[in-house]
Amino acid sequence: MAIYFSTENIDFDLKHKMKVKKWITEVIRKADGRVGDISYLFCDDAHLLGVNQTYLEHDTYTDIITFDYVEGNRISGDILISVERVAENAQTFGVEFEQELHRVIIHGILHLLGQGDKTDPEAAQMRRREDEALHLWDTL
Repeated sequence: MAIYFSTENIDFDLKHKMKVKKWITEVIRKADGRVGDISYLFCDDAHLLGVNQTYLEHDTYTDIITFDYVEGNRISGDILISVERVAENAQTFGVEFEQELHRVIIHGILHLLGQGDKTDPEAAQMRRREDEALHLWDTL
């Protein structure tokens, strides 16, 4: 069981890979989960749009798509992140790219842990859990 990082169609290198893996593992552990196989694919908008259209039948740009392969408390899945969308959102929200990237990275994990974000209360809870995880990042 492991956490993997790869890229598609972009020149991108995730900083602090070992710390990110430790952080993800700790977030999962705090939620009483166990790390299964988790794969992150960092890509461009066009690639993620194609995945969104093909697999989810959505014709919209997005920053993240999460495919859930969770079995019991073993947290597994594929998480695809548009680095272009993350960069644009960081500018929009007035935060550093790395902070927004970390928020999106953990957003996918929270989905795998069962956290929804379709309703206003779910979205508010997602944001609180993201903020808690970002605080944890700062303490590692």
